[in-house]
Amino acid sequence: MRVARSVEELERRERTVALGTFDGVHLGHRRVIEETLAAGGVPTVVTFDPHPRRVMGYGVELLTTLERRLELLADAGIEETLVVEFSLEFQRIEPEEFARRYLEEIGARTVLAGEGFRFGHRREGDLDLLRRLGFEVRGVPLLEGVSSSEIRRLLHQGEVDAAAPLLGRPPEVEGIVVEGDARGGTLGFPTANLSVDPELLVPRHGIYAGFAGGHRAAISIGTNPHYGGDELRVEAFLLGFAGDLYGRRLIVELWRRLRDERAFASEQDLIDQIARDVEDTERARRPV
Repeated sequence: MRVARSVEELERRERTVALGTFDGVHLGHRRVIEETLAAGGVPTVVTFDPHPRRVMGYGVELLTTLERRLELLADAGIEETLVVEFSLEFQRIEPEEFARRYLEEIGARTVLAGEGFRFGHRREGDLDLLRRLGFEVRGVPLLEGVSSSEIRRLLHQGEVDAAAPLLGRPPEVEGIVVEGDARGGTLGFPTANLSVDPELLVPRHGIYAGFAGGHRAAISIGTNPHYGGDELRVEAFLLGFAGDLYGRRLIVELWRRLRDERAFASEQDLIDQIARDVEDTERARRPV
C-alpha cells in the first residue's frame, strides 16, 4: 500500500475514498473498507494523525499505533492512504475547503464513512454536505455494540477475549524490544521487554496467554509486584523461541487473561506459577 503525507504525493485518479480516523480498524471500520473495495475506483483511505480528540485536549488511549493502523488497512485491501496531519489549525478548516483540498484534489468520486461522520470547523460538515458538493456518498450503518470506546472499556477490564470479536482479531500490544533486568532469564523464562508508545492503550494489569513473533507467548503486563516494582512493564515469554529480539518491533496478541499479577512467598513459588502460566498458554485458543 502506498502511504502519502500530502495531497501532492498522490496523483489525481478516479477514487473511492473511505474517510475516518479508523483507530483500531475494528469490525465497524472494516465494513466501511469492504464497501469501499466493492464500489470500484482506486480504494483509498483518507485518515488523520494525531487522533483528532487528542489534539482537541481529550484523553484518548489509542488502540493502534499509526504504523499498525496502516498495516491493517493494507491487509484489508486498501491501495493508497493519505494521512492528514490533524492540528488546531487544521480543525478550523471549513468543510467545503476540506472537501476541495483533500477529496476533490485527489480525484475522489465516491466517499464512504460511518453514518453520523462529521468534519471541518465546528464539525459543521456531514455526508449531506458532500452530496451537495457533487460526490457520490454512502453512509455505512454502524454495527450495534461495536465501537472504539466499547473496545477500550473491555480492555481496561482485561476482557481481551470479549474485545476480540469486536476487533475481528485479538487485541494487541506492540513495542520495541529493549533490555530489561534479566530476571526472567535467571528464573528460566527469558522475556522480551517492550518499550510501548505512551499513547497506546495497555490492557488491565495481569498475566495473559497470547502470541508473538510466530510463537505462543505468556505475557506479563504490570509493575512486577513480586520485586516491588512501580513502573509499567510489558514482558513476553515466547514459548520455544531462542534468539535475540533486541531492537525489533514486536506485535503481541492477547488471547486470554490468566490471572492477576501478585507477589509470592518465595522465588520458587514464582517459578512454579510461571510454569503453570506456560501450561495454560499452551492450552489457550486464539479468540477469533
